[in-house]
Formats: sequence, C-alpha cells, structure tokens
Amino acid sequence: MEKIRARFGYNVEAVKLRKRKSQLYDKEDASHLNNGVLRANVALFSVAFRLVNCFLVQTSFVPDEYWQSLEVSHNMVFKYPFGESNCDYILQCFTYGHLTWEWKAGIRGFSYPLFFAFIYKILHFISYDSVYLLIWLPRIIQALLAAFADVKFYLLIQTLEPPEVAKWTFFSHLCSWFTWYCCTRTMTNTMETTLTSLALFYYPLPGSKIHSSKKYLTLVALAVIVRPTALIVWLPLLAYHFWQEDDKLRLITHDCMPIGALTLVISTSIDSLLYEKWTLVQLNFLKFNVFHGLAEFYGSHPWHWYFTQGFAVVIGPHLPLFLHGCTLAAKRYRILLVAIVWTIMVYSLLAHKEFRFIYPVLPFCMVFCGISLANLKTWRRAAAYGLLVTNLVPALYTGLIHQRGTLDVMSHLQTLCDISSISNRPQPDVLFLMPCHSTPFYSHIHCPIRMRSLECLPDLGQEDYVDEAQRFFDYPLHWLKISFPYKSSLPTHLVFFDVLEKEVSLFLEGNNFVRRAKIFHTHFPEGRVGGNIFIYERH
Repeated sequence: MEKIRARFGYNVEAVKLRKRKSQLYDKEDASHLNNGVLRANVALFSVAFRLVNCFLVQTSFVPDEYWQSLEVSHNMVFKYPFGESNCDYILQCFTYGHLTWEWKAGIRGFSYPLFFAFIYKILHFISYDSVYLLIWLPRIIQALLAAFADVKFYLLIQTLEPPEVAKWTFFSHLCSWFTWYCCTRTMTNTMETTLTSLALFYYPLPGSKIHSSKKYLTLVALAVIVRPTALIVWLPLLAYHFWQEDDKLRLITHDCMPIGALTLVISTSIDSLLYEKWTLVQLNFLKFNVFHGLAEFYGSHPWHWYFTQGFAVVIGPHLPLFLHGCTLAAKRYRILLVAIVWTIMVYSLLAHKEFRFIYPVLPFCMVFCGISLANLKTWRRAAAYGLLVTNLVPALYTGLIHQRGTLDVMSHLQTLCDISSISNRPQPDVLFLMPCHSTPFYSHIHCPIRMRSLECLPDLGQEDYVDEAQRFFDYPLHWLKISFPYKSSLPTHLVFFDVLEKEVSLFLEGNNFVRRAKIFHTHFPEGRVGGNIFIYERH
C-alpha cells in the first residue's frame, strides 16, 4: 500500500487515529456509579430510619415479644435459682428467668431465643450485661435486620419496575404504621416477616434477574423454624415456583429436600438438646394449636374478622392504594395477591386471631401500593402527604403512648434491686395480680429478686378446669386470704391495674399496703386491663 501511494506521489506518513472515548461505555460506567451511590444512600437511610424507629417504640404489644424471646434467652444465660421450700403451692416460684408452660410442653423452638442468648452470653462474658443493654441491644439488632430487609425490598422492585415505581413502593413501605410498630420488636412474627422479605428478593418472580432457589428456600426454611405458620404464607409461592420450573425433579432433589432436611435436623437437634429429650417442635405446635385447638384458650373471633377488621387495621391508610394497585399491577404480581388472599383465608379458619399473624404479607401489599402511587399523576403529591400524615399519627401514638405502662412499671421495680443488696432490710417479694404475662419479667429487671405472677395454663384435659388467674379474678379477696394465711407469707409489693383496686381495698388496708406509684398505661382500658398500673408496698 505504501509503494502504491509513493508511485502516485502521495506522501507516505504514518496514519494517526484520533483517540475517541466510547460514549456507550461512559453511560454504562456512569449508570453503575449512580446505582452504587443510590444503593449506598438507600442503605444508610434505611439503617438511620430503623434505628430512630427502634428508639421511638417504647410500648408493649403482646406478651410473646418477651415470653417467647428475651425471657427465654435470659433464662438460658442467667440462672440464679431461689430455694423452693418457701413457695406457696398455689403460686409459682420463679427462678432468675422463667419459662411459660409452652416451653415445658415443647411447642416452642429454641432457635430464635438462642440468637439473643448468644448476645446475652457475650455481654455477660465481657461484664457489660446491664439491664439497658439487655433490653435495647436485641431490639437494635432487630432494627438493623429490618433495615437490611428494607434495602433488599427496594432493590427487588428496582430490578422489576422503573425507578419511579421503585421509589414510591419504598416510600409506601416506610410509611406503614404497622411495620413501624412491629419491625423492631423481638417477636417471632417480626423475624418471620423479615425473613419473608429477604426470601422474596431471591424468589423467581417473572422478570427477576436476581433469583436464587437455594437462597430463598433457605430463608423460607429459617422462617418456618422461627414460626411454623410461616409455611402458610409461602405455600402458594412454593406451588407457583414448582409449576413454573422446567426441571422439577432437580428442584426437589437438589434444592427443596437437602435444604428442608438440613434445617429440620439442625432445629430438632437444638430443641432436643435444650429440652433434654427428643422433641419435634413443629409437630407439637401443630398438635396443640390445630388438632387440640388450645389457641382458643387465649381468645377467639368470628371467621370474618380478618376481612372486616384485621386486614384493614394492619394495612391502615394504605388500603385504598392497595385496592387501586391491584387493578393496575402486572400479571407477574398476581401470585403475591394470591398469597395475600390465601393467608387471610387460612387464618380466618382458625378461631384464635391476632393482627400480627398476617403481618408477613404486609410487604407484598406494599408492592401494589407503590404501583398505585406511581400511576397517580395529578393527585400523587396529595396522596403521598396524606399517606405520610395518616400513618404518622398512629405510629407515634402506638409507639410512644398506648400500652406503655407494663414496661414503665418494670423500670420502677428495677430500683428494688438496690434494696435487695441491703442485708438489714426485708428482701423484695413482688406479686403481679394482672392478666397473665402482662409484663416482661427478669429480662427487664436483671437481678435475682423474688417475683411471682398468676398462672394461666390452658385446659390440658382436666375435668372442670379453671386456671389460677380466672380463680383470682372471680373471687379476689377469697384467693388472697387462702394464698396468704399468715402475715409472714405476704409479699412486699403488689402490682395491679387500677380496675382491681376497689375489689382488693379491704386486703390492702388490713395488711398495711400503701400505694407507692401510679403509672399510666392506656387511654383505652378494657376488661381487666385498666388505664393505670398501681404499685403498692407493705409497711
């Protein structure tokens, strides 16, 4: 080529190509960078948001957030038993950590409390086991797990939908008053919901590019270990995955069976070791709560309760957006809607119903709410402000005011720990005359003072059985007279709701009990639960 150019008189020079940067690569690099920054910002915001969430929830919800987690963990790590020789045969004598009847019947698994027990053991080992850390550190960890699930939830929607839809779905999720109320509590339902959100991230929804059968099945298995009823939520999703899977045999033999068998063996080994006998918790749970119907002992509702009340309360102000989003959502989200309806229908067949039971389907609902908000062009800003305000009020009220007395009373009683170290003063002996498990126990006191409460074992087949709490509330004065025939057997402190004060006033006056504290509990007293809690001390 150079010879030809020379023949025609062209100057032979080296060809110089102008360096040009590819705009395509520039855009891709910028896109990756922007996505990375966005994800980091979402993660930091989620962590900060859930930590604030954690410290702004200072109320109690249900007894299980203590009696199925922190109390069990405290019992596992801190054991300073009292002598049982002085215990009245009617009242149960507690050790420095107490297990309810469910843990003696083998219907609760130790895997979830073991998680907090490990934290408690570390704190104890480094001599930092203060009552404040025992209360707040498990909740902070639960808040961080919730933040991690929030981020994964956002990233899932980001891969399936345009950025606008992902943004409004995340906004809807963070606005939920019920999620705010529950996600930092140490309940099995909270961990079940967190694991469900994480599993959804890896679930093979149509169009998802981040799915992993092994990862999502592992998370589902962990959710079932924490709370066996998690299987209810996932049954339609598992069935849908199996139906859509091309290699069904491989899915069963390489994923489902190994993961299911391994998690069952590990959980059964943990439970059998701690129960000190061979125990299959999942079978016992099914037998007691479904076949024997013992859950009805703790209350029952009509079959339509979730449809007429429960679901509307849990989803709250999001309900119109949810219904609107159901009409707009793509076909791939139908399986989530099926899971929501299925879960509510199955729980409706059970007599015992609670708001928290359907909490795991709330993240599914937020997908439809986000789609609705993203499609509201004219009214979007007004709807967003309305959603924020209408959720903020119940979130702050239920988190800071409603049912806070049962936690505040434990802070008052914790001061008795200082008295117990003084040898020349009567050792504290606290009796709780309240509905069963109204308050937490040693996990919120963390010192070996004597505390007793009314028992409420369910009817396990005894003829004409009436639990101790019922016998007390039927005839309070008679029960007290029989239980404490001598002055020397009386407790030093009584704790009860204000609605009981009039009925036991003769006993209080006759035994020199004086009111030492009045603690606000709720603006909505109901039945045996009063608006205030009283602490009486004997002189």
